[in-house]
Amino acid sequence: MDQIKHLYIQVNGLNFHVAEIGPKSSPAVVFLHGFPEIWYTWRHQMISVVNAGFRAIAPDYRGYGLSDIPPQPDKTRFVDLVNDTASILDSLNISKVFVIGKDFGAMVAYIFAVFHPQKVSGMITLGVPFRPPGSYKSHQTLPEGFYILRWQEPGRAEADFGRFDAKTVVRKVYTMFSKSEIPIAGENQEIMDLVGPSDPLPSWFTEEDLKAYGDLYEKSGFQTALQVPYRSFKEKIEYAKQGLSDPKIEAPALFVMGEEDYVFKFPGTEEFLKSGGMEKYVPNLEVVYLPGGGHFVQEQFPDQVNKLILGFLNRNKY
Repeated sequence: MDQIKHLYIQVNGLNFHVAEIGPKSSPAVVFLHGFPEIWYTWRHQMISVVNAGFRAIAPDYRGYGLSDIPPQPDKTRFVDLVNDTASILDSLNISKVFVIGKDFGAMVAYIFAVFHPQKVSGMITLGVPFRPPGSYKSHQTLPEGFYILRWQEPGRAEADFGRFDAKTVVRKVYTMFSKSEIPIAGENQEIMDLVGPSDPLPSWFTEEDLKAYGDLYEKSGFQTALQVPYRSFKEKIEYAKQGLSDPKIEAPALFVMGEEDYVFKFPGTEEFLKSGGMEKYVPNLEVVYLPGGGHFVQEQFPDQVNKLILGFLNRNKY
């Protein structure tokens, strides 16, 4: 961890915190985090890929961690995160990159690969499959207490989160998302109340890890994180501007899913994946399911995930 460097890059009117390690001459890998993650979620993978001869770059999105909060967090879009990623890579003079995304970071990775196919050597995503535009409707079939629906409601999540400090919010979300059940609150219950003060952290997540996350979110807060991803799911991605009527990702791709990931239980997700639905849009795809894996497989099973990542990178680096 000590060998990871931290720099700030000014692009698109904001200062972005970027964690980086590895020689500038090595093939580059950019890591895109989810929520409640931050660059730190990739600590195991960054060290692993650098030891294998690659360069690792992990930015905090705008409004996350140590990156600047945008002037209007509630106006942030998925496309902003894609454009920021492209601008950061341009600033670092990286013309070709392997893209690795987790959770909603996978969605950022997919859009990036569609918008900038010439920049992508290959793509690895964890936990969230690629779906065509307008298909994120499974949320609508779940009860009102489903966490995404609650967090989309202006003011409700702010009030819920605001009862606790940042470290406690992260502890509750990490604990909740590590379970195999979809987080759904009762009618008179808030999402944060699904995890009690005595509920243990996952065995692979230490108090030191929790402090690292808590400190970063203490700085950024959660306003931008609630906007992207939760309040941006209905955002219309204008693929037509890229000259595309049917977006596809032609780059080599690997998708990794924990079999106990609660996202796997979203209505239609398992059927979509196992029927080859993702391959229609990502034709050069390999899918791997990790038995016992939850939502945070890169932290839960770092050795297994690192082995999959390195195998993919080495097969596609030339």
